[in-house]
Amino acid sequence: MTAMETPSILLVSLRGISKHFGEDETRVDALRNIALDVTPGEVVALRGPSGSGKSTLLNVIACILDPSEGRMELEGEVVFDGKWLRSDLRRLRLEKIGFIFQFHNLLPFLNATDNVALVLHLAGYDEVAASERAHELLDYLEVGNRKKAFPAKLSGGEAQRVAIARALANKPRIILADEPTAALDSKRAQIVMDLLRKLAREQNAAVIAVTHDEKIFDRFDRMYLLRDGRLEDVRGVSTAAA
Repeated sequence: MTAMETPSILLVSLRGISKHFGEDETRVDALRNIALDVTPGEVVALRGPSGSGKSTLLNVIACILDPSEGRMELEGEVVFDGKWLRSDLRRLRLEKIGFIFQFHNLLPFLNATDNVALVLHLAGYDEVAASERAHELLDYLEVGNRKKAFPAKLSGGEAQRVAIARALANKPRIILADEPTAALDSKRAQIVMDLLRKLAREQNAAVIAVTHDEKIFDRFDRMYLLRDGRLEDVRGVSTAAA
């Protein structure tokens, strides 16, 4: 590293993250001593059998589930260290995190623009600014011509692009995706993943996706396997928990 260069801030940094449910005989260890770093521009996959802890890990990073122990930094801010260090987790999610799901979950009574703008209204944008930002994102994702269409009139690929636009609405740098291509055919799945890679690079964001979809495995920079709550690197530099 030269004198002019500065290290990138890790967008996600987990150390010793564990999560258990229940106590004593009923205790289930869903996550065990997870260590993971994700840098700007990276697209990372989480794989594993059902019940291995993938969704639990995603929900911990999303600040939806409380870790049982460990330390978590998001975009350089320590947000959990044995306890939450932010009182308003809803605001934290709104500031830092975008969500993409297997099914687009668009509101059927709102058109594409209004589905995206809704997130911006929650963040305090006025009507004009919210619409302008929504149109900008829909154009960026190449569905600007469908901005007035309602979800029932969108193809599966179009609806998922609108859902991605919604996830990007508040300019988060951490994008969490839960089976984002499972409902799409091969061609549309690869298009969606190429878009996620593009936005990660152009917006200096990180994408972490839970997936079983083998047709998109080559679109990831790193791939991890969760097994019995432990993280194993299957492609990239190992960060598996000891």
